[in-house]
Amino acid sequence: MPGAAASLDCAWLLAEPGTEAARADVRITIGGDRIAAITPRDGVAAGPRRLVLPALSNAHDHARTFRTATLGAGGQPLESWLHFQGVLPGMDPYLCAATSFARSVRHGVANLMVHYTRVQGGMSYADEALAVVRAARDVGVRIGFAIAMRDRQGIGYCEDAQVLQALRPGIRDAVAGRLSVRPQAPAQQLALVDEVARRVREEGLENHCTVQYGPSAVQWCGTPLLEAIAQASADTGRPVHMHCLETSYQRQWADREHPGGILRFLDDIGLLSPRLTLAHCAWARPDELALLAEKGVTIAVNTSSNLGLKSGIAPVPGMLKQGCRIAMGLDGGAFDDDDDALREMRLAHALHRGWGFDTTMTRAQLWDFAARNGPRSVRGGAATGGRIAPGEPADLVVLDWDALDDDSLFPDIDPLDLLLARAHGGHIAQVLVGGRRVVDQGRVQGIDEPAMKAELLARMRAALAADGTPAAWLATARALAEDLAPFYREGRFGCC
Repeated sequence: MPGAAASLDCAWLLAEPGTEAARADVRITIGGDRIAAITPRDGVAAGPRRLVLPALSNAHDHARTFRTATLGAGGQPLESWLHFQGVLPGMDPYLCAATSFARSVRHGVANLMVHYTRVQGGMSYADEALAVVRAARDVGVRIGFAIAMRDRQGIGYCEDAQVLQALRPGIRDAVAGRLSVRPQAPAQQLALVDEVARRVREEGLENHCTVQYGPSAVQWCGTPLLEAIAQASADTGRPVHMHCLETSYQRQWADREHPGGILRFLDDIGLLSPRLTLAHCAWARPDELALLAEKGVTIAVNTSSNLGLKSGIAPVPGMLKQGCRIAMGLDGGAFDDDDDALREMRLAHALHRGWGFDTTMTRAQLWDFAARNGPRSVRGGAATGGRIAPGEPADLVVLDWDALDDDSLFPDIDPLDLLLARAHGGHIAQVLVGGRRVVDQGRVQGIDEPAMKAELLARMRAALAADGTPAAWLATARALAEDLAPFYREGRFGCC
C-alpha cells in the first residue's frame, strides 16, 4: 500500500485557488487523513521547487480501460458511438478497473465517479463490482459506484423493433441479438444495488466506495423504474447518478415525450434532490437550469467528451447564472484521450470564462467546478474537498514548479496564471489521497501499472486472435452507424 506523508514543503501553495492568493514557502503538516497545519517554512527546501494544490475530482466517468479511438469509434456521435463499446470481449474486471483508475489518479484525481455501464461478465455482477472496488482501494482513489439501470430502448430513442426496421436487413439479427433490451423488473434492479452495497459494507470497503443508483437516462428507463429509484433514494439516502439531455437528439426526444418538460417530470416523481447528479445537461434550457438549482441537483459537465462525441458545448455560464452546482466530469473522453484532469479544467475555463472583458466563469467558480463540488457527487452527502486548510481531507496534487515555470522572468507572476496557461498531467510529481502518497514521480504506488497494462493488452490481443466475433461486431457497428445517421437526421426516433 502507498505510504503516509507526515509533512510536505512547497514553494507555492494554492490552498483555495481563485479565492485566496497563493502562499509562498510553506509546510503542510498532515495528521492521519487530514491537514493538521499550514506553517511558514524555515529556510529553503532542498531539491526541486513544488507547487501544491487540492486534488481534482471527476464527477462523471465509467472506468473504461480502452479509449474511444482504440475501438474504431473516433468521430462518431454519441448515438452511434455507444454501440462500439461492445466491440471488445470481457476481461478481468480488476485489471480493467485498476488500469483505468491508475490513469486517472496519475493525472490528479482523488475522487472518481464510476457509472458502471460496461459489465465485463464471467462472474456474478456483485463479484465484479467488488473487484472494481478492490481496484480502487489498491490504486488509492475513492469512487462512487453507480449500478447502471435501464429497461427499454437498447438501440435508439424508440422501441427496438421500430429501429430495427430502419436498418439494412443483413445486420438486423446481429443488432437485435446484441442490443435489444431484456428488461428486469424495478424490484430486481433495486435488489442488485442493495446486494452490492451489502457486499461493499461486509468487506469493509465503505471508505473507498459509495454505492449509488445509476439509471442510465430517461430515454432508457421507463417511468415505473424511475419512480422506484426516486422512492428508494428518499428512503435510504443513497445518491442517484444519471445522464440527461446530452445531445440535440435527446432534447428532441424529451420535448416529444415530455411536452410538460422532462425535468418537471423528474421533479414530479421525486427524483430532483441534492442526492441527484445529472451528467451533461448540454441541452438544458434556462428554466430547467433554474429548477435544478432550486432543487440542489449537481450537474456534471463533460467538456471534452461532449466535443469528442459532437454533442455540443454545455451552457456553463447559464448554469452559473442560475445558481447551479456544477462539477467537472471527464467521461472517459478527456481531450487527448488520457484522463488528464488538469487539461480538462483548463479547457473548460477557456471555453466558459467569457469573451473580451466580460467574465462568465470566475476562477473561484472554476475551482468549485474542478475540485470542490465533485466529492459530493462521488461520495454523497456533505463530502468535502478542493480546499487545503486544517481539518480538510489531505487530498493534494504536487506539481514540479521548476518544470512548469521553466522560463521564469518575473518573481511576482501569480502561480495560478501559469497553472491555467500550461499545466498538465506531465507536471505532476506526487498525488496524495487521504494523506497517503498514491503517486510518486509519475508512478502509482499501490499497483504495478505497467505490468498490469501489459498483461491486460496481452490477454486482449490473445482473445481477439482466437475469436472472430469482435471483428464481426466492429463491422456491424460501422454499418449500424451508417444506418442510424438518416434515422436521427430525419427525426424518426420520436416514435414511442
